[in-house]
Amino acid sequence: MNEFEKLCGIVARLRGADGCPWDREQTNASLLPPLLEEAYEIAGAIYAQDDANLREELGDLLLLVAMHAQIASEANRFSIEDVAREITEKLIRRHPHVFGESTVRGSEAVIKQWEAIKQEEKKGHYFASLPAALPALMRAEKAQKKAARVNFDWKELGDVLAKVNEELSETKDAIESAETERIADEIGDLLFAVVNLARKCKLDAESVLQSATD
Repeated sequence: MNEFEKLCGIVARLRGADGCPWDREQTNASLLPPLLEEAYEIAGAIYAQDDANLREELGDLLLLVAMHAQIASEANRFSIEDVAREITEKLIRRHPHVFGESTVRGSEAVIKQWEAIKQEEKKGHYFASLPAALPALMRAEKAQKKAARVNFDWKELGDVLAKVNEELSETKDAIESAETERIADEIGDLLFAVVNLARKCKLDAESVLQSATD
C-alpha cells in the first residue's frame, strides 16, 4: 500500500460508522471554504519560498481532495479512482505530441493545441467553461486568454492602452452622472481593460495587485 492509498483508507475510516463525528458531518458544500483557503495558503507558501510549509499545505489540499471524493463515493456518484482515471485520460488526450502523432513544437503551440482539443471536447461551450467561483481578476484574465487563443484579441499594446483610456473617460462621465448602476458598469469595464493591459505586458493582474497591497 502506497502513502496515497493509506491516506484514502484513513479518510474512509474517519467517515465510517466508528469514525470522527465532525468528519462524518461534512459535505462537498461544507468543505468548499477550506478547499479555497488551502489553495491560498499554498500560494502563500510559494510566494514565501517556504518548502516545508508548501509540503504541509499540499498535504492539506490532498486530504481535501480525498475527502471530497470519499463523500461522492459514499453516495455512489464517483470514486477517487474515477477522479484519477479522468485526469489521466485527459492528460493523454490533450498531449498528442507526447502520446500520439502530433508534432507541435514550443510552449505556445502546445497551449493552442490544448485549447483546440478542449474546445472540441466542450462542443461549443468553450467560454461557458470559465469557473464562476474564480477570483474576479483571475476570471477576467482567463476569459481574455481564451479569447486570444481563438484570435479575438488586440494586436498592439497601444490599442490596449487606448481602450484603458476610453474606459477611464467613460467612467469619469458615469461619475458625473451620479448614476450608481452606470458607475458600477463602467468601473467593471475599466477593471477588465486594466487586467487586459497587465496580460499584454506579460504580468498576472492578481499577483500585481497582491504586490501593491502588501
